[in-house]
Amino acid sequence: MKIVWRTGFIRLFLVGGILWMLLILFASLLHIWSCQYPIIFFSGMCNKDSKVFTMWSTIGLVKNAQPQHRCPIPLANDPEKIVIPEGRTPDKIVQNLSYVMEDEAFSNGSRSAPLFGGYQSWAQREESFKLKSTMKVHCGFTKNGGAEMSSEDINYVKKCRFVVASGIFDGYDVPHQPSNLSTRSKKLFCFLMVVDEISLDFIKENVTVKEDTKGGKWVGIWRLILLKHAPYDEPRRNGKVPKILTHRLFPEAQYSIWIDGKMELLVDPLLILERYLWRGKHTFAISQHKHHHSIYEEADANKRRKRYARPLIDLHVKIYRYEGMEPWSPKKQTVSDVPEGAIIIREHTAMSNLFSCLWFNEVDLFTPRDQLSFGYVVYRLKGLFEFFMFPNCEYNSLFVLHPHIREHSSRIEWVTNWDQLKGNAKVSNKGKDWDQASGSNNLVESRGGLGLWTPYPGNLDAVVLPPVIRTSKAG
Repeated sequence: MKIVWRTGFIRLFLVGGILWMLLILFASLLHIWSCQYPIIFFSGMCNKDSKVFTMWSTIGLVKNAQPQHRCPIPLANDPEKIVIPEGRTPDKIVQNLSYVMEDEAFSNGSRSAPLFGGYQSWAQREESFKLKSTMKVHCGFTKNGGAEMSSEDINYVKKCRFVVASGIFDGYDVPHQPSNLSTRSKKLFCFLMVVDEISLDFIKENVTVKEDTKGGKWVGIWRLILLKHAPYDEPRRNGKVPKILTHRLFPEAQYSIWIDGKMELLVDPLLILERYLWRGKHTFAISQHKHHHSIYEEADANKRRKRYARPLIDLHVKIYRYEGMEPWSPKKQTVSDVPEGAIIIREHTAMSNLFSCLWFNEVDLFTPRDQLSFGYVVYRLKGLFEFFMFPNCEYNSLFVLHPHIREHSSRIEWVTNWDQLKGNAKVSNKGKDWDQASGSNNLVESRGGLGLWTPYPGNLDAVVLPPVIRTSKAG
């Protein structure tokens, strides 16, 4: 009996092991096949960053394997020996740029409250894309619109010509100290971390914040710059203020490097300016997106990953489609229409500043998904805005990417249809961040994205969005 039992158990164990191995093999092959299949349902299952895909590509069983995502950056050898250009890059097209500080509609009493982004009309928006030597445009920071700095911080940033800027909003992170800084860069650059009240309190609770004799607050090399009175209801949109409008916050700066708050900078900032601006005589540099080239691909990914209300993303890109924005193709002059916006390297020329203003106005008017707006503004300027879009593999060699302590979220990100936006339906499948999301139960922002709720001067009913072949995992 014992011999029979042992023999049967061994056979059962062997058969079970073989079936388990076959099941793993089948699942692996299905995963690899999904990465090669053009149908959207199957391609959405693909994860080309997975260990399974990497293993099969290494032994040559996968076509078009994902290339190495990091690559060496052709940096100069020594920050101490870099020659900093004298003076500023001449302004050729736009020579005088000023900003709307108070709308006429508000000053004459026809509006109830000032907005940070102002009340830009459709006609003013259209006019802002027509380049002239002297221009006046909306660019945030309208009177009494919010995002105010203390007098101590205003005085401090006046001395900053070279800036590394970052930002943390909604208490989702703590500052990460840059690595590999030269003595020269430590003296030359101001490292400015822009925060809101929630983030300042969170940072004080979790890391050491020192205060100098003039009231400045510091975390290591980072000077904390508090923006009082958040201009928007939505945390992600608040974060676009220092990211895109760096030249407005720090008006004396000639050069700036923006990095997202979750990034730890690994490369000396002088080497970054030399590589991405001075070497090629550029005034604006940004990385291309890892997966997407077309804004319509990016919009599809944002909807799948619940990055904003789906119907509002659709309306956003429908307006762009109506206004002639074509999907990216190799025939276009640009490397891609979609940037990886976690790093932006700029010389603050009039043209560079104008582009930043126009980019921000789109974020203010529509959705806070700035990667949708970047390529559109480039398109509207008809190739007159020149910039350097560098390979994504270099972008990934500039940083260590730290995970967020938590994802900042707002309730509007979970909306899937118009009935939910209008309060006629409940939101199902709420994510784990629903209860901690900022704001009340109201799903509509009151101070941003107002262009999506303002009658558009065109018939969008016949607009059909281009088909999208998913080029990245669903997430």
